[in-house]
Amino acid sequence: MCSQQWLLDKQDLIKERQADLQVLSEEEYQKIMIFFTNFIQQLGETLKLRQQVVATATVFLKRFYARYSLKCIDPLLLAPTAVFLASKVEECGVISNNRLISTCQQVVKNKFGYAYSTEFPYRINQVLECEFYLLENMDCCLIVFQPYRPLIQYGQDLNCDSDTLQLSWTIVNDSLRTDVCLLYPPYQIALACLQLACVVHNKDCKQWFAELNTDMDNIMGVTSHLLSLYELWKNYDEKKEILALLQKMPKPNLQPSR
Repeated sequence: MCSQQWLLDKQDLIKERQADLQVLSEEEYQKIMIFFTNFIQQLGETLKLRQQVVATATVFLKRFYARYSLKCIDPLLLAPTAVFLASKVEECGVISNNRLISTCQQVVKNKFGYAYSTEFPYRINQVLECEFYLLENMDCCLIVFQPYRPLIQYGQDLNCDSDTLQLSWTIVNDSLRTDVCLLYPPYQIALACLQLACVVHNKDCKQWFAELNTDMDNIMGVTSHLLSLYELWKNYDEKKEILALLQKMPKPNLQPSR
């Protein structure tokens, strides 16, 4: 099963990242991944794509770098390629070549000028070539199950109010800035996000969770990743730090042609 194939062990994930972690600390690596997840999110919003497409694109990006170093393909190229592919997989209509590149140029200039002093350097032929490598890495397992659908089902079963459900949806979006999509199945991510939202809104859900037939250690594992993310965000100023991190990041030998 494709979904099972892409559930990795934490130690295996660290092992696969060893080349990058010789240059970057684990926290620096996470900050770079957060940045490119934000980039995908902004691309999706500018292109008016559904959150499901944004989430799928983010999972594509993370799965690629779960197997390959950052120096294999520049994430600034892989991120729009993942959005391009996800839009087709999620059947939301193909983004035209020109629109994709012009949107990347617009987003880099208007939203991420603090990270890039030059314009978006890639062209559509490089995106199409990158898409081939991304497809190869995915072993053509392109259907990505997300936590959103089980989240809504669990929320209804728990009789959640709209505020609690909305917060849990936001926490699922936040989870894309962590490794949980590589480590846990979507339904467990949904449960952890719902549990956190219930705690924030003082909704008693202990009995409901106690009756669940699921591995609560995994739920706590997801929660731990999320709390670590929120702790990191407390003192992290992306606009001040990311430029130095991108300069430190391992890079492909070949630079894009103009």
